[in-house]
Amino acid sequence: MGHRGILWLAWSEDAGTLNQMTTTGAKPVGAVDEAGAARAVQQMFDSIAPRYDLLNHVLSASVDRLWWWQTARRFRKVLADPDAAVLDVCCGTGHMTRALLKGRPHGARPILAADFAREMLRRGARRFDARKAGEPSAVALEADALHLPLRSASLDLIVTAFGFRNLANYEAGLKEFARVLKPGGQLGILDFSEPGGLVGKAYAVYFRRVLPAIGRLICGKDGPYNYLPASVAKFPPPAEMLDLMRASGYTDCTWQPYTFGIAGLYTGVRGDAG
Repeated sequence: MGHRGILWLAWSEDAGTLNQMTTTGAKPVGAVDEAGAARAVQQMFDSIAPRYDLLNHVLSASVDRLWWWQTARRFRKVLADPDAAVLDVCCGTGHMTRALLKGRPHGARPILAADFAREMLRRGARRFDARKAGEPSAVALEADALHLPLRSASLDLIVTAFGFRNLANYEAGLKEFARVLKPGGQLGILDFSEPGGLVGKAYAVYFRRVLPAIGRLICGKDGPYNYLPASVAKFPPPAEMLDLMRASGYTDCTWQPYTFGIAGLYTGVRGDAG
Protein backbone atom coordinates (compact mmCIF):
# COMPACT_ATOMS: atom_id res chain seq x y z
CA MET A 1 0.00 0.00 0.00
CA GLY A 2 1.44 3.38 -1.00
CA HIS A 3 2.03 6.13 1.50
CA ARG A 4 0.33 8.82 -0.58
CA GLY A 5 -3.16 9.48 -1.87
CA ILE A 6 -6.55 8.68 -0.39
CA LEU A 7 -8.00 5.20 -0.10
CA TRP A 8 -11.73 5.48 -0.75
CA LEU A 9 -13.02 2.70 1.50
CA ALA A 10 -16.24 2.70 3.44
CA TRP A 11 -16.72 -0.92 4.52
CA SER A 12 -15.13 -4.33 4.47
CA GLU A 13 -16.54 -7.72 5.40
CA ASP A 14 -13.78 -8.04 7.98
CA ALA A 15 -15.45 -5.29 10.01
CA GLY A 16 -18.33 -7.66 10.66
CA THR A 17 -21.81 -6.71 11.79
CA LEU A 18 -22.08 -4.73 14.99
CA ASN A 19 -24.65 -5.76 17.56
CA GLN A 20 -27.58 -3.45 18.06
CA MET A 21 -26.58 -0.80 20.59
CA THR A 22 -28.78 1.13 22.97
CA THR A 23 -26.55 4.14 23.63
CA THR A 24 -27.24 6.88 21.11
CA GLY A 25 -24.89 9.59 19.97
CA ALA A 26 -25.01 12.79 17.95
CA LYS A 27 -28.41 13.77 16.57
CA PRO A 28 -28.46 16.87 14.36
CA VAL A 29 -31.74 18.69 13.86
CA GLY A 30 -33.98 16.76 11.50
CA ALA A 31 -32.30 13.37 11.98
CA VAL A 32 -34.79 10.68 12.99
CA ASP A 33 -32.44 7.71 13.35
CA GLU A 34 -28.73 6.88 13.53
CA ALA A 35 -28.34 6.53 9.77
CA GLY A 36 -29.93 9.95 9.26
CA ALA A 37 -27.72 11.46 11.96
CA ALA A 38 -24.59 10.08 10.30
CA ARG A 39 -25.61 11.48 6.90
CA ALA A 40 -26.40 14.89 8.39
CA VAL A 41 -23.01 15.08 10.16
CA GLN A 42 -21.19 13.99 7.01
CA GLN A 43 -22.95 16.59 4.85
CA MET A 44 -22.45 19.31 7.44
CA PHE A 45 -18.68 18.84 7.68
CA ASP A 46 -18.27 18.54 3.93
CA SER A 47 -20.12 21.85 3.54
CA ILE A 48 -17.93 23.79 6.01
CA ALA A 49 -14.61 22.15 5.07
CA PRO A 50 -13.20 25.22 3.23
CA ARG A 51 -13.60 27.42 6.34
CA TYR A 52 -13.24 24.77 9.03
CA ASP A 53 -9.65 25.50 10.08
CA LEU A 54 -10.14 29.27 10.15
CA LEU A 55 -13.28 28.91 12.23
CA ASN A 56 -11.69 26.60 14.77
CA HIS A 57 -8.60 28.76 15.26
CA VAL A 58 -10.66 31.94 15.63
CA LEU A 59 -13.21 30.39 17.95
CA SER A 60 -10.63 28.72 20.20
CA ALA A 61 -8.05 31.54 20.05
CA SER A 62 -5.73 28.83 18.67
CA VAL A 63 -5.67 26.96 22.00
CA ASP A 64 -6.76 23.89 20.04
CA ARG A 65 -3.14 23.64 18.84
CA LEU A 66 -2.05 23.13 22.46
CA TRP A 67 -4.65 20.42 22.96
CA TRP A 68 -3.40 18.46 19.94
CA TRP A 69 0.18 18.72 21.18
CA GLN A 70 -0.77 17.60 24.69
CA THR A 71 -2.66 14.62 23.31
CA ALA A 72 0.20 13.52 21.06
CA ARG A 73 2.64 13.90 23.95
CA ARG A 74 0.50 11.56 26.07
CA PHE A 75 1.17 8.76 23.57
CA ARG A 76 4.82 9.54 22.82
CA LYS A 77 6.06 6.07 23.85
CA VAL A 78 3.88 4.15 21.40
CA LEU A 79 4.45 6.77 18.69
CA ALA A 80 8.21 6.32 19.09
CA ASP A 81 7.90 2.65 18.07
CA PRO A 82 8.43 2.63 14.27
CA ASP A 83 6.37 -0.57 13.92
CA ALA A 84 3.36 0.65 15.90
CA ALA A 85 0.09 0.67 13.94
CA VAL A 86 -1.65 4.00 14.62
CA LEU A 87 -5.06 5.30 13.54
CA ASP A 88 -6.30 8.89 13.77
CA VAL A 89 -10.04 8.39 13.31
CA CYS A 90 -12.41 11.26 12.47
CA CYS A 91 -9.19 13.03 11.49
CA GLY A 92 -10.91 16.01 9.82
CA THR A 93 -8.39 18.32 8.19
CA GLY A 94 -5.43 16.54 9.72
CA HIS A 95 -4.20 18.69 12.62
CA MET A 96 -4.21 15.81 15.10
CA THR A 97 -2.51 13.62 12.51
CA ARG A 98 0.26 16.18 12.09
CA ALA A 99 0.76 16.35 15.87
CA LEU A 100 1.03 12.55 16.02
CA LEU A 101 3.49 12.48 13.12
CA LYS A 102 5.87 14.72 15.04
CA GLY A 103 6.32 11.88 17.50
CA ARG A 104 7.11 9.28 14.81
CA PRO A 105 10.71 8.40 13.87
CA HIS A 106 11.99 8.49 10.28
CA GLY A 107 11.07 5.37 8.39
CA ALA A 108 8.17 4.59 10.72
CA ARG A 109 5.04 2.82 9.58
CA PRO A 110 2.59 5.39 8.17
CA ILE A 111 -0.27 6.56 10.36
CA LEU A 112 -3.77 5.82 9.08
CA ALA A 113 -5.90 8.99 9.03
CA ALA A 114 -9.60 8.19 8.56
CA ASP A 115 -12.70 10.32 8.10
CA PHE A 116 -15.99 9.84 6.26
CA ALA A 117 -16.33 13.51 5.23
CA ARG A 118 -14.49 13.51 1.90
CA GLU A 119 -13.92 17.26 1.63
CA MET A 120 -12.39 17.38 5.10
CA LEU A 121 -10.17 14.43 4.28
CA ARG A 122 -8.94 16.00 1.03
CA ARG A 123 -7.62 18.97 2.99
CA GLY A 124 -6.11 16.74 5.62
CA ALA A 125 -4.26 14.69 3.01
CA ARG A 126 -2.52 17.83 1.78
CA ARG A 127 -1.49 18.71 5.32
CA PHE A 128 0.11 15.42 6.33
CA ASP A 129 1.54 14.22 3.01
CA ALA A 130 5.26 13.54 3.42
CA ARG A 131 7.59 15.78 1.44
CA LYS A 132 10.86 13.86 1.86
CA ALA A 133 11.80 10.20 1.60
CA GLY A 134 11.67 8.51 4.99
CA GLU A 135 9.81 11.40 6.61
CA PRO A 136 6.95 10.22 8.86
CA SER A 137 3.80 10.04 6.76
CA ALA A 138 0.10 9.24 6.89
CA VAL A 139 -2.34 7.49 4.57
CA ALA A 140 -5.75 9.10 4.17
CA LEU A 141 -8.61 6.63 4.43
CA GLU A 142 -12.24 7.51 3.74
CA ALA A 143 -14.08 5.32 6.22
CA ASP A 144 -16.96 5.30 8.69
CA ALA A 145 -15.70 5.17 12.28
CA LEU A 146 -18.50 2.73 13.17
CA HIS A 147 -17.49 0.30 10.39
CA LEU A 148 -13.72 0.44 10.04
CA PRO A 149 -12.28 -1.51 7.07
CA LEU A 150 -9.50 -2.91 9.25
CA ARG A 151 -8.63 -6.32 10.63
CA SER A 152 -9.57 -7.14 14.20
CA ALA A 153 -6.77 -6.72 16.74
CA SER A 154 -4.53 -4.91 14.24
CA LEU A 155 -3.81 -1.52 15.86
CA ASP A 156 -1.61 -0.37 18.73
CA LEU A 157 -3.15 3.09 19.12
CA ILE A 158 -6.35 4.90 18.13
CA VAL A 159 -6.69 8.64 18.66
CA THR A 160 -9.65 10.84 17.78
CA ALA A 161 -9.80 14.60 18.27
CA PHE A 162 -13.17 16.38 18.39
CA GLY A 163 -14.76 13.71 16.23
CA PHE A 164 -16.02 11.05 18.62
CA ARG A 165 -18.75 13.38 19.88
CA ASN A 166 -20.22 13.41 16.35
CA LEU A 167 -20.67 9.63 16.08
CA ALA A 168 -24.26 8.46 15.75
CA ASN A 169 -23.72 5.85 18.48
CA TYR A 170 -21.04 6.26 21.15
CA GLU A 171 -21.17 2.70 22.46
CA ALA A 172 -20.92 1.28 18.95
CA GLY A 173 -17.90 3.49 18.30
CA LEU A 174 -16.11 2.35 21.44
CA LYS A 175 -16.77 -1.31 20.65
CA GLU A 176 -15.62 -0.91 17.06
CA PHE A 177 -12.40 0.72 18.29
CA ALA A 178 -11.94 -2.16 20.75
CA ARG A 179 -12.41 -4.62 17.88
CA VAL A 180 -9.53 -3.25 15.83
CA LEU A 181 -7.20 -2.59 18.78
CA LYS A 182 -4.79 -5.27 19.89
CA PRO A 183 -5.12 -6.47 23.49
CA GLY A 184 -3.23 -3.82 25.42
CA GLY A 185 -3.70 -1.28 22.63
CA GLN A 186 -4.43 2.29 23.68
CA LEU A 187 -7.32 4.64 22.95
CA GLY A 188 -7.32 8.43 23.24
CA ILE A 189 -10.45 10.57 22.79
CA LEU A 190 -9.94 14.33 22.83
CA ASP A 191 -13.20 16.23 22.96
CA PHE A 192 -15.09 19.14 24.42
CA SER A 193 -16.84 19.09 27.79
CA GLU A 194 -18.90 21.49 29.86
CA PRO A 195 -16.82 22.91 32.76
CA GLY A 196 -18.44 23.73 36.06
CA GLY A 197 -18.28 26.78 38.34
CA LEU A 198 -17.90 30.38 37.21
CA VAL A 199 -15.71 29.36 34.29
CA GLY A 200 -18.46 27.04 33.14
CA LYS A 201 -21.10 29.76 33.34
CA ALA A 202 -19.00 32.23 31.37
CA TYR A 203 -18.07 29.61 28.83
CA ALA A 204 -21.71 28.56 28.41
CA VAL A 205 -22.63 32.11 27.39
CA TYR A 206 -19.80 32.20 24.87
CA PHE A 207 -20.44 28.70 23.58
CA ARG A 208 -24.20 28.99 23.16
CA ARG A 209 -24.52 32.62 22.03
CA VAL A 210 -21.25 34.15 20.85
CA LEU A 211 -19.74 31.14 19.08
CA PRO A 212 -22.73 30.46 16.77
CA ALA A 213 -22.84 34.15 15.80
CA ILE A 214 -19.13 34.25 14.92
CA GLY A 215 -19.42 30.97 13.06
CA ARG A 216 -22.35 32.29 11.07
CA LEU A 217 -20.42 35.42 10.08
CA ILE A 218 -17.38 33.48 8.88
CA CYS A 219 -19.11 30.43 7.47
CA GLY A 220 -22.38 31.96 6.27
CA LYS A 221 -24.37 29.06 7.75
CA ASP A 222 -26.55 28.72 10.84
CA GLY A 223 -26.58 24.97 11.28
CA PRO A 224 -23.01 23.87 11.96
CA TYR A 225 -22.24 26.24 14.82
CA ASN A 226 -25.66 25.88 16.38
CA TYR A 227 -25.05 22.13 16.26
CA LEU A 228 -21.71 22.38 18.09
CA PRO A 229 -22.96 23.57 21.51
CA ALA A 230 -25.94 21.22 21.24
CA SER A 231 -23.62 18.27 20.58
CA VAL A 232 -21.43 19.14 23.58
CA ALA A 233 -24.50 19.41 25.83
CA LYS A 234 -25.62 15.94 24.68
CA PHE A 235 -22.19 14.35 25.10
CA PRO A 236 -21.83 12.25 28.28
CA PRO A 237 -20.05 14.02 31.15
CA PRO A 238 -16.65 12.57 32.13
CA ALA A 239 -17.89 10.13 34.80
CA GLU A 240 -20.51 8.65 32.47
CA MET A 241 -18.10 8.51 29.55
CA LEU A 242 -15.55 6.62 31.65
CA ASP A 243 -18.25 4.14 32.73
CA LEU A 244 -19.21 3.64 29.09
CA MET A 245 -15.58 2.98 28.17
CA ARG A 246 -15.24 0.38 30.92
CA ALA A 247 -18.46 -1.32 29.85
CA SER A 248 -17.12 -1.44 26.29
CA GLY A 249 -14.02 -3.42 27.20
CA TYR A 250 -11.44 -0.83 28.29
CA THR A 251 -9.31 -0.78 31.41
CA ASP A 252 -7.22 1.95 33.09
CA CYS A 253 -9.75 4.55 31.94
CA THR A 254 -8.91 8.18 32.79
CA TRP A 255 -9.95 11.71 31.88
CA GLN A 256 -7.44 14.59 31.81
CA PRO A 257 -9.09 18.03 31.64
CA TYR A 258 -7.53 20.70 29.44
CA THR A 259 -7.97 24.48 29.87
CA PHE A 260 -10.30 24.48 32.89
CA GLY A 261 -12.22 21.49 31.56
CA ILE A 262 -13.32 23.11 28.30
CA ALA A 263 -11.81 20.07 26.62
CA GLY A 264 -10.27 16.89 27.93
CA LEU A 265 -8.54 13.65 26.96
CA TYR A 266 -10.10 10.28 27.71
CA THR A 267 -7.68 7.36 27.69
CA GLY A 268 -8.18 3.64 28.02
CA VAL A 269 -6.50 0.33 27.29
CA ARG A 270 -8.18 -2.45 25.35
CA GLY A 271 -8.65 -5.39 27.71
CA ASP A 272 -7.80 -8.98 26.87
CA ALA A 273 -11.45 -9.87 26.31
CA GLY A 274 -11.98 -7.10 23.70
